[in-house]
Amino acid sequence: MPDTPSLLSHWPLLSWMLLTPLVGALVVWLVPGARLSRWVMPGSLLIALGFSLAVVWRFNPAEAGFQLVEETTWIPSLNVHYLIGVDGISVLFPPLTLLLFLGTILASWTGVRTLRRLHDSLMLLLASAILGIFCALDLMFFFLCWEMTLIPIYFLISLWGPGPHRRYAAVNYSLFMLAGGVPLLFGFMLLAFNHAEVTGAGVPAGLSWDYRELLTTPLAQGLETSVFLLLLAGFVVKTPVFPLHTWLPVVAMEGPATVAALITGLKVGAYGLIRFALPLAPGAAQEFHWLLAGLGTIGLLYGALAAMGQTNLRRLLAYASLSHVGLVLLGIASLSEPGVQGALFQLLNFPLVAGGLFLLTRFLNLRLGSTDLISLGGVARSMPLLAAFFFFLSLASLGVPGTSGFPAEFLILMSALHTHTGAGLAALLAMVLGATYVLDGYRRTFFGPLGHNAIGAAADLRPRELLVAIAFSLPILAAGLYPAGVLDTLSASTSQWVERFASRVP
Repeated sequence: MPDTPSLLSHWPLLSWMLLTPLVGALVVWLVPGARLSRWVMPGSLLIALGFSLAVVWRFNPAEAGFQLVEETTWIPSLNVHYLIGVDGISVLFPPLTLLLFLGTILASWTGVRTLRRLHDSLMLLLASAILGIFCALDLMFFFLCWEMTLIPIYFLISLWGPGPHRRYAAVNYSLFMLAGGVPLLFGFMLLAFNHAEVTGAGVPAGLSWDYRELLTTPLAQGLETSVFLLLLAGFVVKTPVFPLHTWLPVVAMEGPATVAALITGLKVGAYGLIRFALPLAPGAAQEFHWLLAGLGTIGLLYGALAAMGQTNLRRLLAYASLSHVGLVLLGIASLSEPGVQGALFQLLNFPLVAGGLFLLTRFLNLRLGSTDLISLGGVARSMPLLAAFFFFLSLASLGVPGTSGFPAEFLILMSALHTHTGAGLAALLAMVLGATYVLDGYRRTFFGPLGHNAIGAAADLRPRELLVAIAFSLPILAAGLYPAGVLDTLSASTSQWVERFASRVP
């Protein structure tokens, strides 16, 4: 990061990044002609990606606190502010989020044949809301962004899903998310009212939704437990964890593959646990570390076993995502610096690995009209490039050395074996099961006799599809060969995060 003043130092980069997709969502409707309007969405996302990279450039990883903070009064009577900023925990998520959105745009470039303007504006609205989740430091602004993701996802699934039960999938997803939002809102309200009571300013003058202030506001033991359990309940629905995961395979099958790529690639629920649930209630997090470890272990094993029994590639990837997020929960439950670094590293992998695998599956589905394993086989003969990139991303999902999955899983496993030995051993078993379903699914899809006559005549990756595969693979390879680039960015903030638990004894 340059030390000398520059033009960028005077720009509200985070606000520009958040607003660019929103402006694009309006411009889509103003540009004449469908051929021209289709370029608005990738153009808006590329500009936002430029702002996110400028944020990374300006960010100083040696500082643990929040940087590039922007604050404006939003609802004065309730002390709600437009308050955004980034630290080492959150700064890398926006560029990866925008890269995944750009990948989904290229993957669906010719796939959206109806209501194109509405589709593009909904995607841009979703992008802005998710970016807000990663940058929000005011709890009510965070909650607004959290709930705003529901609207575009509902319509994207119900209007453009290929499955016959896409409307059921959209309603099912929405009901789960609305149910999860209730405890989340109550948890945030308890924190704000507690601040008013502690400061003695009363309600509404003493209300505070500022995440930084609430970190230093003491909580009574019973209230802290309530806050932790409410926030945990709200975040695990969207993570998801077993048994609140049932919406995930339904969406993966009935919704568009691009939406499935976004949902499996952007684990905002797990991010919420790291950012809000544990730091705001550190004592309760120590007391219930076993609950997090248990949820992670069950999810690991259940997801792996369920994936082994799938006959469709999309459902297999959905359950694999459930298993991998269980590993993230184990890292969080360790409450140690290596564990949370591994969990964040794995969350940063998801947009590239899980999202990339779903996009490659979409490319396969566009050519063959099916992702049922019984209809596949011998794909590598006619599509060697697709087979090669799918294999590379599959290796990354298994944590093979040389890919970004290895340092993430290694850090989590070492922490889990130290803090929750039984869960760590279960994670090792789940990794063996993971190798089984990934390699067997790959073999059945890409090798063996031709499962369909259309496979032999199918075309390999087109230039824009190849661009997506390369753009996702290069960061995986770079982070695998040089993980210190990611870990150095995380280090100061994760050290500060762990310090909140240092004086607590489970």
